[in-house]
Amino acid sequence: MADQLPRGEADRGRITSGLARNVFVERTLEFVRDELPKWRDDPARPSEESEERLNAQLCKYLNVVSRQKFPMVYFHHEEKQMGTRRVDFSALLSENQFVGATFHSIYDPFIVFEGKRLPSPTRDREREYVTGGESKSGGIQRFKLGLHGAKHELAALIGYIQEGELREWFAQINNWIRDLETTLSSGDEKWSANEQLANFVEEAAEHIADVTSLHPRVGEVVSPNIRIRHLWVRMGVA
Repeated sequence: MADQLPRGEADRGRITSGLARNVFVERTLEFVRDELPKWRDDPARPSEESEERLNAQLCKYLNVVSRQKFPMVYFHHEEKQMGTRRVDFSALLSENQFVGATFHSIYDPFIVFEGKRLPSPTRDREREYVTGGESKSGGIQRFKLGLHGAKHELAALIGYIQEGELREWFAQINNWIRDLETTLSSGDEKWSANEQLANFVEEAAEHIADVTSLHPRVGEVVSPNIRIRHLWVRMGVA
């Protein structure tokens, strides 16, 4: 099959000319997902709870590990977005080259990541994985409004699950989205039950889950909808 990442030692760190962009992005997401439990269980990793420090830790870890396992990619902390906003981290090519028919430089992220704790640290921020209301601090919300990921058709949300089970959060987030359909339907931020998370896949032994969702968005964006991959890791497991 021509559209695949190179496997041989001679090709390490390079992308085959026939590689479709979506295949490369999916492989990057698989790499991040598979490394989440290894990062969590790293005995050298200091125990942290704050989103800011967890995001910084994860980005550092992915940068180090990708040098051996996925050398065509590097990760950048706090990638600048619209205005003064920054997404938590991004993935970029480690050398200038084509992916499919599109040229990518080392300066242009091909996917961006936002990280969110579950549960949120305070009651007034309970639904922040989905929306932060007027403060526009919500994980999905920022992608919907084009504040994050405006140049991308696919983005990723890392969920640091600090309490509860992965499947319980899948149900809870969908409850919030269904409720928002009737309670928040004015201005730019409108919600529909069609935006509920789907395709829940859990790897119980690793305490991780992979979920998808699709959302309409507004603003100066590259496409009318954004697809989000939700990569969740349950923290604090033995």
